[in-house]
Amino acid sequence: MKTHLYLLLLAAGISAAPQMSSMAELLTLLQQMCESMANDVQNLRIETPDNIDDVNCVSTIFEGTEQLKTHPAMKKFSVFFQKFERLKQSLTPSLAKEGKCDTERMNATRFMEKLMTFVRKASKKTRL
Repeated sequence: MKTHLYLLLLAAGISAAPQMSSMAELLTLLQQMCESMANDVQNLRIETPDNIDDVNCVSTIFEGTEQLKTHPAMKKFSVFFQKFERLKQSLTPSLAKEGKCDTERMNATRFMEKLMTFVRKASKKTRL
């Protein structure tokens, strides 16, 4: 019985590992993007949730990411946007239940900081 339980836990750990490494890679790419693009996107204003923990603001985060993606300086970070799209697909079922989200137009650097917080929190939820 203990062996069976051990094998189940091992299988669960193996299946969760790719998603966690993908989230870590997503965070790394986002950090690089923040560091290298801070000056290039300073004038870009993006609708940013006041409270990143508000479940009603998930679609606002994805809309802001789409706006960021269309900026010419962001073309070299296409890998980040492709990986982020996968995260969006995994969260899509919860988007239909959204309510009102309080937002403010902030510069792109501030939006990316909040986006990083959002990805960190999403990666913690995938580990549970």
